[in-house]
Amino acid sequence: MLGFVGRFEHSLDAKGRLILPARFRPEFERGGHLTQHYEGCVALWTPGEFARQLADMLDVARSGSAENRNRARVWASGASDVEFDRQGRFALPASARAFADLTADVLVIGSIDRIELWNPTRFSERVAPAEDFFNGGDSPT
Repeated sequence: MLGFVGRFEHSLDAKGRLILPARFRPEFERGGHLTQHYEGCVALWTPGEFARQLADMLDVARSGSAENRNRARVWASGASDVEFDRQGRFALPASARAFADLTADVLVIGSIDRIELWNPTRFSERVAPAEDFFNGGDSPT
């Protein structure tokens, strides 16, 4: 797959599991990794991309600033491995659900190098306004 694209609406089940859309599943045959991500979503990374993210975060941590070391600590401490069952379901840890305010409905979006899991209301507040750009609201000069 060249990149993850698309938007899907799913719901958490009673056990806190989510179904990964079928079109994304082949990239996660060896599992995946969850992390806290920008704007209050949770990112799902393939093993290869997660390794790249780890290397980048290590560079951030080694930069010398306490703020950057703390960012790396928060990112690493919130990361978790995930495995998928035959139906494409995976468990979202309680800490990830709390961070992204995922309680029932979840917006699953392809974000090129990762999958993002969003509370639909948070997505509407923080990301959807960027759609104005594509509706002619802002155009590059």
